Amino acid sequence: MDGRTWLNFFVAQVRIPPEGDATLVVGQAKREVRLTNLHKPFWPERGITKGMLIQYYADVASVLLPHIRDRAMVMKRYPHGAAGEFFFMKRAPSPRPDWVRTCTVSHRSGNVIDFPVIDDLPSLLWVINLGCIDLNQWYARCDDVDRPDYVHFDLDPGDATFDRVRESALIVRDALESLTIKPLVKTSGSKGLHVYVPIVRGPKQKTVWEFAKAFAVELASRHPSLMTSAYKVASRPKGRVLIDYNQNAWGRTLASIYSVRPTTLATVSTPLEWSEVSRGVLIEDFRLDNVRDRIAQVGDLWKPLLVARGRTDLGRFV
Repeated sequence: MDGRTWLNFFVAQVRIPPEGDATLVVGQAKREVRLTNLHKPFWPERGITKGMLIQYYADVASVLLPHIRDRAMVMKRYPHGAAGEFFFMKRAPSPRPDWVRTCTVSHRSGNVIDFPVIDDLPSLLWVINLGCIDLNQWYARCDDVDRPDYVHFDLDPGDATFDRVRESALIVRDALESLTIKPLVKTSGSKGLHVYVPIVRGPKQKTVWEFAKAFAVELASRHPSLMTSAYKVASRPKGRVLIDYNQNAWGRTLASIYSVRPTTLATVSTPLEWSEVSRGVLIEDFRLDNVRDRIAQVGDLWKPLLVARGRTDLGRFV
């Protein structure tokens, strides 16, 4: 799609009132969504309100929803804004609209949790209205929560510089490409970079985790002055970038594509071209106030994560 087509997505979305409370009728099914405290400062130093956050998500819904629909959503709620206290909530709250779908996940402990699922614009607006700033979805779809369709690596700087994160990301890319694997990259929106690999759905979560661990441990051993795979903070050498494979473990999540993060600048987890990583991209380059323009210009760079063609068959390696 060209830039004009992407811009049409933004023009067509709902308009969020600037203050107070509102009930909007949204989507083809004409669902009523109740929005509250739209004037509440979420980033007071930047003049960003709760309503502005909801407006952002309404605007990017057309490119965001394909990446998160049909997946359990772990809610991280910030009722008092980005700098306020937060709490995690896995179970879908009750009462809730009857059109909010849930995904039932049975944990090995015997605990069964009905997570909310964001399938459409009304459910997206409903979740953000609960005070969720970023979105953290399950790594597998609801029809089989134990079979992921991607493997990912969280490049966490710890006390290392972001220059070293970029250097590490390029090494991860080269190592994956040497295995004829095509990785995707995005900013975490917080401190690091995320590298994802679309995989053929089939191997169970533990097998995917084992592949990620073996890859990370081997790569860190080849670049000990730059990277580490030591998950425990006390075991990590200073100045090394963590190749965090454990985010592939059961129940772990990463901030989704296009998620706003609760940082001072309201940065956004944004898909990148690898050439941008090479040129020296920064986390703060992508924020709530400018990512919509970027999408209008470049479209969704992470479309390969959504299609069947070109996915890696982990059966070759495990």
